[in-house]
Amino acid sequence: MTAYRIKQIDTVYEGWRKLLKLTVQMPDGRTMIREILNSGDAAAVLPYDLDRRKVILIRQFRAPVMHREGHPDFLEAIAGLLDEDEPEDCARRESMEEAGLRVERLEPLGRFWSAPGATTERLHLFLAPYGEADRVAEGGGLADEHEEIEVLEVGFDDLAGFVTDTTIADMKTLALVQALRLRHPQAFGQS
Repeated sequence: MTAYRIKQIDTVYEGWRKLLKLTVQMPDGRTMIREILNSGDAAAVLPYDLDRRKVILIRQFRAPVMHREGHPDFLEAIAGLLDEDEPEDCARRESMEEAGLRVERLEPLGRFWSAPGATTERLHLFLAPYGEADRVAEGGGLADEHEEIEVLEVGFDDLAGFVTDTTIADMKTLALVQALRLRHPQAFGQS
């Protein structure tokens, strides 16, 4: 695999994201073209309250979901692109912006590629304990980013059902929920 080389990078489009065309030389000398979305890193966080057996999820407009499935909204974990800051700072900032939630402690799960065949985006995933007193604002996202986010507090039983019936259809959110189930099985009625 080490004999692959990127020979040329061309910018096909530059807007909110950048679309690149890579010319890649394969080990046998032939070349292939790959288009990739240059996105940068992001952070995602699943806040949870073990005492009340609740998590915070958000519902927001997602253009690709509307294009593909015909409905405009999507249930997912809090997330956002890093703004030249650390993943932990991004997770805290997005928790406040999107859900009005003050997050103090973060439990890092790691950094993962969101779709390595198509994008450069890597996701830094976190779990974050919270309590009722940490809900300090409305949330809802930033108006200048055209965010109209609905904040949902979901019980653990409903959350487990959302995974089973694929109401949660987002991979980062699924990974976060499964990590929560592994770390706190007793909260889901597992031992």
